[in-house]
Amino acid sequence: MKRKLILSFLALLFTNLFAQQQFYGMEQELEKQFSRLRERISKQQKLEINDSIVKSIEVYIKSDKIFRHRFETLKFLGQITSPDSLVKIVTWNLILDDGTNYYHCYLVHRNSKSESCSVIKLGATHTGKPINTDITYSASDWYGALYYDIRPFLFHDDTYYAVLGIDYGNSLTTRKIIDVIMFSPGGGIMLGLPCFNNGSVISNRVVFEYAASAVMSLKFESDKSIVFDHLSPFTPEMKGNFQFYGPDFSFDSYDYEKGYWMMKSDIDIRNKD
Repeated sequence: MKRKLILSFLALLFTNLFAQQQFYGMEQELEKQFSRLRERISKQQKLEINDSIVKSIEVYIKSDKIFRHRFETLKFLGQITSPDSLVKIVTWNLILDDGTNYYHCYLVHRNSKSESCSVIKLGATHTGKPINTDITYSASDWYGALYYDIRPFLFHDDTYYAVLGIDYGNSLTTRKIIDVIMFSPGGGIMLGLPCFNNGSVISNRVVFEYAASAVMSLKFESDKSIVFDHLSPFTPEMKGNFQFYGPDFSFDSYDYEKGYWMMKSDIDIRNKD
């Protein structure tokens, strides 16, 4: 038994090393391309570079090693994998000099029984429209965001994935989002689930909007707790004008209880394990 465990560990180690080596050249090239997007070059040049990034990522996400590999040097490419190793999300955005903001997202979903993977591509341009909290979105009408954390949870005995995202939007405001992703048996997705209860309203997702100059914390404290800064207007007369909102040094949370994410106000984060 001990010998089998050692052999299994070595096989996994060599597989991971091979995956890292296989994509080394792609990582170097992607790093150059993302760096060039930050340079003062023409819109057309940026679009062409972005098209090259898309082609590389589409090759990457179809690899059978997608769940065993991570690009370590690409700080402008979002890469998150669910704790159950069944979902990987790759995201990035392209901001042009005129303020146009394009979002790209690839979701890879692995079937836990067959080990086969389905790939869903999302794309969106920031329009400034509000992100609706009481509807579901599909791949065709996605609002656009960079997802940076993911956790599975059960809702009526089905597995869903809670995701945290950020939308840099425009020069005035930033938005952070708590959303839910469900994968259908046919390979599609649905975004949004009526499971967020703030005490008076049950919504499909939670959206925070605040001043672009501010920094808001929104994170999983555990698999069943999402903790975040409470946002308030800088002055009372600014209420409702989100470009003048920011953290007020108090904290709230959504805790998963009996199938719902229940909001708790003014929590003491020192008591969080």
